[in-house]
Amino acid sequence: MAEHEYSARVVWTGNRGTGTRDYKGYARTWNVETPGKPVIPCSNDPLLGGDPALHNPEDMLIAALSACHMLWFLHLASDAGVIVTGYEDDPLATGETDATGASRFLHATLRPRISVAQGTDLKAADALHARVHDYCFIARSVNFPVEYKARYRIST
Repeated sequence: MAEHEYSARVVWTGNRGTGTRDYKGYARTWNVETPGKPVIPCSNDPLLGGDPALHNPEDMLIAALSACHMLWFLHLASDAGVIVTGYEDDPLATGETDATGASRFLHATLRPRISVAQGTDLKAADALHARVHDYCFIARSVNFPVEYKARYRIST
């Protein structure tokens, strides 16, 4: 087993001058600053008063899950001779918040629309999705179920 390290810098930008003196006196905003990459301005979930125009941790988790799945699907498709010419996903995650305010994801559904070359065995392509979970770093790390509902289009 080889270990990998990943890092990011998270910088709170929500101090309005009095810090956290008053619960409503500070903003739930921050930047993700990774050296050499664009800064990602972020905010809390809009359900909790965050800015809906900014990414929140929940957005980023479902996007990371979808992107990791896509990259491994493309890898496995290439190995299997399945020619993918386009890939888009609109993943959907469902969460819950209990009476104490604690929240968690219950499940996620990845819903990729995949364009493949004419003559592709769609059953073989579809079977690759189940194998992705054996490799995808993010999917192997989450503690909620992830299902896959892929749709295919034959590219011309």
